[in-house]
Amino acid sequence: MRTAEQVYERVKALPEPLAREVLDFVGYLAMKAHGEEVEDLVFAQGSGLGEIWNNPEDDVWNDV
Repeated sequence: MRTAEQVYERVKALPEPLAREVLDFVGYLAMKAHGEEVEDLVFAQGSGLGEIWNNPEDDVWNDV
């Protein structure tokens, strides 16, 4: 049985308030995973564009 199926079977047996907590937690995990993907993308852009962004002409934007 796959993990998702095991989770489903166990959650089915929970009282509704606890099942909602599980659903909230799953949403949190999905949001956290998406946030880590965004952080990775920002880091990749920053390292790749560092030389372009860090120049004297653009110093005026450093405090914005």
